[in-house]
Amino acid sequence: MIDQLIEYDKELLRFLNSFHTPVMDTVMFILTNTLAWLPLYIFVAYVIIKHFKSESWLVLLGIAVTILLADQITSSMMKPYFARLRPSREPTLEGLIHIVNGYKGGQFGFASSHAANTFGAATFFFLIFRQTKKWFVWLFLWAFIMSFTRIYLGVHYPGDILVGALIGFGCGWAGYLFFEWLRVWNDKRRQASTG
Repeated sequence: MIDQLIEYDKELLRFLNSFHTPVMDTVMFILTNTLAWLPLYIFVAYVIIKHFKSESWLVLLGIAVTILLADQITSSMMKPYFARLRPSREPTLEGLIHIVNGYKGGQFGFASSHAANTFGAATFFFLIFRQTKKWFVWLFLWAFIMSFTRIYLGVHYPGDILVGALIGFGCGWAGYLFFEWLRVWNDKRRQASTG
């Protein structure tokens, strides 16, 4: 059964990776870079500071926990443990998938750290702003685009993305719970110091 799922994953990759053009190659190569989204990160930071003011540091600790968990689970634990070659490095797929600018990524790809980190961040921010700024749900589109670039570039299978996204959801939830715990702790600390 696992072998059949792996074959389906390869077939879906080849299908999704086949839709490429020179213009899209350039766009996807830019969008896969974390720094390309710097204006978005600055905007999110601005919203955090404006909304949470002196408690902004609690949000920063919450997102730090989210990203740390997501990145460590995928990069430090899963990739070395499963040792699944990226499609760009899989000998059986050589010449069958589209690679952009010779970019192949690291050796192993299961599960996707890009997907885990972006979906973790989207989940975390959606949860903390779900009642006051519902438009934060659009961060899931950012996470999807960022993750899809990895398939387009041939450095991740769809299964890598799916599992990475699921890990991201869990880590985003964990970061949110940590953030809520920090808020309660900070409130108690302030009350104790003023009382």
